[in-house]
Amino acid sequence: MVLSTLFKFLYPPPPSLFITTMSFISFASLANAGFSEIKGKNMQYSKFSGTTKIENDEKKARIDSKKGMLLLYSPAFLAVVSSFAIFPYDDLRFALVCSALTIHFFKRVLEVLFVHKYSGSMDIEATIVISSSYFLSTVTMIYCQHLTQGLPEPSIDLRYGGFIIFLVGIIGNFYHHVLLSNLRTKGEKEYKIPQGGLFDFAICPHYLFEILIFVGISCTSQTLYAISFTLGTALYLMGRSIATKRWYKSKFDDFPKAIKALIPYIF
Repeated sequence: MVLSTLFKFLYPPPPSLFITTMSFISFASLANAGFSEIKGKNMQYSKFSGTTKIENDEKKARIDSKKGMLLLYSPAFLAVVSSFAIFPYDDLRFALVCSALTIHFFKRVLEVLFVHKYSGSMDIEATIVISSSYFLSTVTMIYCQHLTQGLPEPSIDLRYGGFIIFLVGIIGNFYHHVLLSNLRTKGEKEYKIPQGGLFDFAICPHYLFEILIFVGISCTSQTLYAISFTLGTALYLMGRSIATKRWYKSKFDDFPKAIKALIPYIF
């Protein structure tokens, strides 16, 4: 009964051990990363990673933050752009999913180049690992979508509504990234409490909109892998938002008590 209802919304899982394994690995690894953030084991490109032993290990090779962030996103961006040439005859849903991924990573690259401000460096080993995970998850999502070609469509079609949700997420995420960037004037390196937009109600609205980005992509895709990746991403960003709020509270005595971590008034 549950499975029959579920498959009204999803394509049946393809007979691919790779896709099945990656669905489990993506969800488990992202969820674990979220719990690690809560426990204080932060990603090495975060503002609060300096509290970890890894950041203080001077023997580790490091890279300029701007170059590091470009390295995070560029391989995945090139992979999804290449998919249009590799699979030129796939259907409209495939084109929408790949278009959404292209817009997502192109926005990230543009933000690295023209929006974000930087104040440090990144552990190059961690950067390569994270970049590889972005690349692999993107390739897996594209390949999984390709495997749906010729299969019966889910009886409940979410592709257009999903693409609209994706666009809302992209716009909201970009807007709040711009607000974060505008907190600092040229040459400033110190952090400030974000203000404006949904920052007046939650410390990480940009993460909320990033979750919407992947909710939109998974609704457009309607594959089990996309859903698994989105659920894992949501758990990771929930954990990261908790860690971010805790960091701001530790740095600013005047941090407003009413501000939530991720969702205004709720969480």
